[in-house]
Amino acid sequence: MSDQPRIPPQPGIMDISLYQGGAAHIAGQDNVIKLSSNENPYGASEKAREAAIRAAHQMHRYPNTDHAALREAIAEIHGLDPDRIICGAGSDEVLQFAAQCFAGPGDEIIMTEHGFSMYPILTRAAGATPVVVPERQRKVDVDAILNAVTAKTRIVFLTNPGNPTGTLLPEAGLRRLVSGLPDDVLLVHDGAYTEFIDGEFRLDFDLADTFPNLMATRTFSKIYGLGGLRIGWGYAQRSLIDVLNRVRQPFNLSVVQLAAAEAAMRDRAHVTRCQAENARWRGWLREALQNLGIDCDESHANFVLARFSDEATATACDEALKADGVIVRKVAGYGLPNCLRITIGDESSCRRVAHVVGLFMAERGLEKEDQI
Repeated sequence: MSDQPRIPPQPGIMDISLYQGGAAHIAGQDNVIKLSSNENPYGASEKAREAAIRAAHQMHRYPNTDHAALREAIAEIHGLDPDRIICGAGSDEVLQFAAQCFAGPGDEIIMTEHGFSMYPILTRAAGATPVVVPERQRKVDVDAILNAVTAKTRIVFLTNPGNPTGTLLPEAGLRRLVSGLPDDVLLVHDGAYTEFIDGEFRLDFDLADTFPNLMATRTFSKIYGLGGLRIGWGYAQRSLIDVLNRVRQPFNLSVVQLAAAEAAMRDRAHVTRCQAENARWRGWLREALQNLGIDCDESHANFVLARFSDEATATACDEALKADGVIVRKVAGYGLPNCLRITIGDESSCRRVAHVVGLFMAERGLEKEDQI
C-alpha cells in the first residue's frame, strides 16, 4: 500500500520535517536529569499552581474568549496596552497566526541559519518559502537579513536571544533591523528567553509603538515554568492584533491555562528568584566548561551551547552524559553538529554536568587548544 495520502495536501505540507522535542527518558535509568528542553528547574510558582487547582473546579465551563484578565495582568506588569496583546497556546501559536495571516504561496519568510526550528515548519504550513540567511559566529547578522529581503518577503522571524546559540542581538542592531525593513515586511521578534537577559529588555515593546510592522512575542514556558500548559502572547499595534485575532480560535486557552498564567505573571518574587539562580549557575557552568577546554559563547538565555572540536567528540560526550543519567540536546539539526545545548538546571544538576564532562575530557586526553 502506498504511503502517499490519497487526498493531496496543500503545497509545502509534505516538505515539512517533523519537529523533534528534547528527549526526556533514558532506557534502563530512573534517576534522570533532563536538561534538553530549556525548562525551568524550579517549576511554576506556588501561586500559579494554586490558581490552576482552583480553576480545575471550573473546567466544565467554557473559558472567556477575550482573555481579558490575563491581558490586563500582562499589561500591568509590563506597562503595555492590553488591547494590543494577543494570547495563544504557547508563543508558537502566535507565530503561527502571523504566518497564516501574512504569508502564502509565492511568498518568502526569512530566518537565520541557527534560528528556532519551528520557523520553517510554520513557513511551509502557510505555503510560503523559507529563506535561511547566515549568522556571523552564531550571532545575528543584520546586514545578511536586510540583503535577503526581496519583493516576495513578507515576514522575518528572529529569535532573540537566540535558540540554540544563546547569543543576543543588541538594541542598536534590533533598531537598525526594523528601521531597514520595508513597511510591508513584518518583523516577529521572538523573545521566548528575554526574561533571562541581565537587566530589563523591552526595546521590542517600545519599537512596536513606532513601527506597525513589528510584533514582539513572549512565552510562559521558560521563566514562568508553565511549559506543560502551553501559553504565550504577542504585542503589536492594534491594527495588526486585529488581523491575528480573526484566525485565533475563540477558546484556544482553557480556564486552567488562563488562571495559572495570570497568577504566574503577577508572582514577581518567583520570577526574580529564577532569574537570579539562572544567571548564577549559567555563569558558573560556562566557566566550568571553558576551564575544561570547551568553548561557550556568552549566553543570555537559560542554557549554554558547548562547542566541541568536531561532531564525533560532541556525540561521545552526549553518550557519556546519558550513561550518567543526564539528558542534553544535540543540535545538529540546527546546523551545529559539534555542539551540545545544555539547559541550566539547579546547583546539583550543573555540578553533575561539569563533573561528568570533566571525566569525559580527562579520559580522552583533550586539551584546551584542541577545541574551537
